[in-house]
Amino acid sequence: MITGRRRARGEAGSACRAGTCALAGRFKAKLVQGDDYLLALSRYVHLNPVKVAGMKDKTIEERIRCLRAYRWSSLASYSRGRKALPFVTCAPLLSEMGGKRRQQRRRYRQFVESGLAEDDEDFKAALKASPRCIGGEAFRGWVEERYQKLIEKRRRPEDASLRRVTAPLEAEAVLAAAAQALGVEVGEFQRRRRNSALRGVAARLLVKYRGLTQRDVAARLGVGTGAAASTQIRKAQAWASDDAQLRRRIRRAEETLQALRTGKARGR
Repeated sequence: MITGRRRARGEAGSACRAGTCALAGRFKAKLVQGDDYLLALSRYVHLNPVKVAGMKDKTIEERIRCLRAYRWSSLASYSRGRKALPFVTCAPLLSEMGGKRRQQRRRYRQFVESGLAEDDEDFKAALKASPRCIGGEAFRGWVEERYQKLIEKRRRPEDASLRRVTAPLEAEAVLAAAAQALGVEVGEFQRRRRNSALRGVAARLLVKYRGLTQRDVAARLGVGTGAAASTQIRKAQAWASDDAQLRRRIRRAEETLQALRTGKARGR
C-alpha cells in the first residue's frame, strides 16, 4: 500500500503540491496491484518535477538534466546512491530491476527517464479509475467489493480500513494463466532453457498467488533448490526490466490471476 502525501513528498519533494500530487490528502492511501503498477507509480511520482507547465517546451535532454539536478526528489537516492531520507526505502523497488545494486540503479534511472519520451496512458487511466486503488479492472472490482463490505459493518465509513485478504489459487491455475499469457505450454516451465525467463516468471507467480515457498517452487518446477528458484526469479525480473513485451505479458498473467482470486474470494 502506498500512503499519501508523506510518501509522495519523499519521492518527489515540492512537486507534490495540492492539485499535483498523485495521492494528496490527509490519510489518503491507495492499494496498488502488483509490482508493475508499483513501478509505474514510482516513475510517475519521480517525473512530477518535469511534468509541470514550465517544462513542456523543453527538449527531453533538457528535462533529463533538470530531473537529475532536482534536489528535492529522492530519485538521486534510487539512481545514484545518494543517502536517502529516513522515511524513504529504495531497496524494494530497486530489487525489481534485477542485477546487482549498481545495475539496479542504472536500470531504474533508464526506466524513469524513458517515461519522458511517451506518457504511460494506461497507467494514467488506472490512476484515475478508482479513489481506493491502482490496478486492473478485476482488481479494482475486488477492492471496491471489499471496501463496501467493510463499511457496511461500521457506523462511520471513514473508519473502514482495508485488510489483506488472500485466497490462494491452485498451482495448476497459476501455471495455466502464466502459460497463456506467455504463449507457451505449461510443460515449458519445467524445461531447462538457457537465457529464458519462463521458469523465473512461473516461480514468482507461484510464490505470489499460490503462496508457495521458494523451496516448494523449486520442487514443483524441477529447479533444484530454493536458492536456485530465487536466482531464476531475479533473472526474470532483470529481463523484464529491459523487455516491455515481457512486462506486458506478466501484467496480463497477473490480471488474470487476480480475477481468479477475486472470484474465489466471492465464493467463500
